[in-house]
Amino acid sequence: MKNNDMSRRFHTRVIMNIIYSAVVACLVEIFVVTNLAMLADYMETSGRTNSVIILFKSSDVWIILLYVLLGIGVFSITFLLLQERSMKYISKISAAIQNISEGDLNTVVEIVGDDEFSTMAANLNKMVEDIRELMDKERESERTKNELITNVAHDLRTPLTSIIGYLELLSGNTPIPAEMQKKYINITYTKAKRLEKLIEDLFGFTKLNYGKISMKAAPVDIVKLLSQLLEEFYPNFTEKNLAYELQSNVPAKIITADGNLLARLFDNLINNAIKYGAEGKRILVKVHATNTVVTVSVTNYGYVIPKDELPLIFDKFYRVEQSRSTNTGGTGLGLAIAKNIVDMHGGLITVSSDLSGTVFTVKLKVNFDINKENFGMPDEK
Repeated sequence: MKNNDMSRRFHTRVIMNIIYSAVVACLVEIFVVTNLAMLADYMETSGRTNSVIILFKSSDVWIILLYVLLGIGVFSITFLLLQERSMKYISKISAAIQNISEGDLNTVVEIVGDDEFSTMAANLNKMVEDIRELMDKERESERTKNELITNVAHDLRTPLTSIIGYLELLSGNTPIPAEMQKKYINITYTKAKRLEKLIEDLFGFTKLNYGKISMKAAPVDIVKLLSQLLEEFYPNFTEKNLAYELQSNVPAKIITADGNLLARLFDNLINNAIKYGAEGKRILVKVHATNTVVTVSVTNYGYVIPKDELPLIFDKFYRVEQSRSTNTGGTGLGLAIAKNIVDMHGGLITVSSDLSGTVFTVKLKVNFDINKENFGMPDEK
């Protein structure tokens, strides 16, 4: 439709320029012919006739041809003058296209007027901007890939080195007391489980990030799901000497969602709260349900996240504490996975952190439609 409008506008402008040029040519022709005829009559009445005057008064073919050529010349010059601005603009656009084809993506064509050529210039500028953005994304993708390789290599190597070291001790010829053997086996088992978790996070994030996981939306009782997850974490709470509490404004709330993905989402949030909230001695999970939206918050009262780091908290590989300790270290993918799952459900996840606690808040639609774009939360009722 836009192309048709541009084509019509271009053709209309060319036709108008042709009409203007023809009118100017006709006026010049009339002026020349009339004045030459009047001059010839005057010269003849004054008795000063000559062969040139007689020729111009005659109707010879070559005189008519001369007038026609004069008209064509006037028409051509007028048309070229009317088209000169457009031709110069086309030359600028052509030069810009040449520069872009040679790799100069900083080329910008000045937008002059409001016609098909200015539209062409605007589209060209937008195309260059899109190419620049695409190249930036490709560079970011390459940087992320290199970062992925570096982080994964480091995170997998650390527990693997420990496992190999302890197995070498256990399989060696040096006698080891039974108590020490048991200790080494426990350490090896712990490191192996950590390695399994790292690999699971890595594969999970890759599948979520590249859309290789298909959602299976079904009715899910969000209150029951959270209650079961907290019970499963009971050994972890006991180990960290943490109390936990589930508060809800409704005894049960059925929503449409992928239960497995939601379990993984809240598993990551609760696990994160346990790791970083051990000093606070308490984990609070709250559910607030309305007719359209369910809000779930997971609060820990441990480490306060600096304000300047809050916008980065859901970035892949990002960790508030930059050390890779075995106590809180991981791939840094847990919260990135959580955000991906929330996005897949068309929901919203936010974080706040101050002396009153670190709160991760998830908002989910009660009636999620997997076949529609559900991003952007509706007003709560």
